[in-house]
Amino acid sequence: MVVRERAKKTSRSRLLKAAEDLMRENGYAAVTSRRIATKAGLKPQLVHYYFRTMDDLFLELYRQFAIGLIERQKVILNSKRPLKELWKLTTDARGVLLNEFLALANHRKVIRREIATFGHRFRRGQVEIMTRVLARCGVRKFPWTPGFAAFLFNSVARSLAAENEVGMSEGRAEALATIKHFIENFDR
Repeated sequence: MVVRERAKKTSRSRLLKAAEDLMRENGYAAVTSRRIATKAGLKPQLVHYYFRTMDDLFLELYRQFAIGLIERQKVILNSKRPLKELWKLTTDARGVLLNEFLALANHRKVIRREIATFGHRFRRGQVEIMTRVLARCGVRKFPWTPGFAAFLFNSVARSLAAENEVGMSEGRAEALATIKHFIENFDR
């Protein structure tokens, strides 16, 4: 019985990993049950054995993605350089996957609801990080609220990633310099 449960877990994990890889490589539209199964080296029927619908598969994939981000955010909250770590988190390769989930959400309401729920939670964590950083620095007349600082950080990171994907570079150096200045002056 234990061996069978372990095999089920392994097959399910392989299917999720294959779906994630397909999304990263070719976009969410390339994620079909047949392609997932092929990439995972499993039979196509197993996709629907483990995930009743493709929405169920996408939801599970997104939840794993979101949980990973929340866990990293918890570590960042107590790190010595939270702004630097938060910037790394918002600019890493996961941004490609997030963009695919956002595109998918335009077509699937269930994904949109999940992203909104997670987004609120993640943004609250970012605001908490900014609040702590600014309080630690004793900044009284800082021009932005912690909420706007979190929004700006996240928006700049996503814009840079999106524009990089299409080869745009105008303003990039200035944006990076501004973020670097912010991190260097307040991440103490």
